[in-house]
Amino acid sequence: MSAKPQPLIPLEAPPPLTAASGALFVSPTSFLPLAMAARGRPANRLAFGFGPRFYLLLFFGLVWLAPAWWDRRFLFGMFLWDLFVLGVWCADLAGIPRARDFEVLRMWKRPPSLSSRSEIDVEVRNHGRTPVRIQLVDDVPAALCPAPAELELLAAPGRPGKGSYPIFPIERGDARIGKISLRVESRFRIAERWVTAEVAQTVRVYPNLEEARRQTIFLIRSRQVELEKRLKRRRGQGREFESLREYRQGDEMRDICWTASARRRSLVTKVHQIERSQAVWTIVDAGRLLRARVAQPGGEAALEKLDYAVNAALTLAHVALFSGDRVGLIAYGRRLQQRLNAARGTPQLRQLAESLAQVRSEPFEGDHALAAEELLRVQKRRGLVVWLTDLAETSAMPEVIEGALRLAPRHLVLFVVLAQPDLERLAAATPATQAEMYRSAAAQQMVHRRDLLLRGLRQQGVLTVEVEPGRLSTAVINHYLEIKERSLL
Repeated sequence: MSAKPQPLIPLEAPPPLTAASGALFVSPTSFLPLAMAARGRPANRLAFGFGPRFYLLLFFGLVWLAPAWWDRRFLFGMFLWDLFVLGVWCADLAGIPRARDFEVLRMWKRPPSLSSRSEIDVEVRNHGRTPVRIQLVDDVPAALCPAPAELELLAAPGRPGKGSYPIFPIERGDARIGKISLRVESRFRIAERWVTAEVAQTVRVYPNLEEARRQTIFLIRSRQVELEKRLKRRRGQGREFESLREYRQGDEMRDICWTASARRRSLVTKVHQIERSQAVWTIVDAGRLLRARVAQPGGEAALEKLDYAVNAALTLAHVALFSGDRVGLIAYGRRLQQRLNAARGTPQLRQLAESLAQVRSEPFEGDHALAAEELLRVQKRRGLVVWLTDLAETSAMPEVIEGALRLAPRHLVLFVVLAQPDLERLAAATPATQAEMYRSAAAQQMVHRRDLLLRGLRQQGVLTVEVEPGRLSTAVINHYLEIKERSLL
């Protein structure tokens, strides 16, 4: 099997970044959905009803039935009681503010991102004259909030009712959130009014933005520590010119700047750094193999392998853009879903996040040759290509292998395969029955086949790594940093 990367040092409660840190970040507010506000309107023609205490009062009127067995004149007493309760209900309904007296506001604390918990704030402003109790239901799809989004609020005149409910997105892409429905009751809870607020909106669920931020913070900390300690740069860590300094014993002769030495009449050495402004392309396979779902650590909802690949692509974009490289993207299935030319800067990072949010898995095998041809067409100069994919279990040479080999003569290819933990566990298990023995043998054959394919790629100059989906982002970042340090481009 290919060598497994060392994990990054875990971070705990990273401090907020400032402009002095030199990081390249898109402000979270730029991804934040718009706050929606609307006045209430009646839910239907008869937008009112009976509260729970109305039925309780009617139940008390049934006590007149007992003496009515002996004297039917007591039934008139029950009817009079019912009329009295109905009058009280009308008076209570008249005291509840009208639908237009309510203003509903939906606000977002954080951008919705995959497998990242957040909250939505809801505020109801009462422009009427009496305080009310409100039971609120927000029409949120299950992809954002598995449980019904229900709140209970108290809204008095001049004191809006506020509440929040949690969301946990399990799908990327655009999600449609509907209207907010209110059931308004007075403090007596005899009558109630039904109100709706048209605050429908479409929001975009992004890849895991927090994971990309954590990985980039690690790189920033590492560089800050290196700067503070003033560590000597290692050989082979880059050949891009940075500055000049006086010659020191042990410097290589090839690093001496002879023109500057002649002007100063003393030896001057060139100081190099890791190359910047190189092209880093991420190719994301959205074919059927990436539709398989893998459980997250901690028992969270299972995600598609494609979701892990998209998160890794965004994390790589954060780190590469911070390092000064240009980042491009190709996402494909049977056709090209997304393509962004390599560029630098904060606008590029935002476009990458927007594009990755819209990548969808397809039930067919991806057209790997199309992706390779497109990259060769748009990227003429040598660059780093990170191909995130999986291998089909076939006896023939998978097309994705052929696509990677087409890129190898011109570009440095990092071929990343998402491992199958269940397959490896089955291959390593000791069978207890004949059926388990056959399953174990088949699993071992499949693992051996994958190993041979990756070994063949390495022999052709392609860097390969096979990693579990949960460690994909860490593995990709480690290999990228290693490539930069060793100046393999």
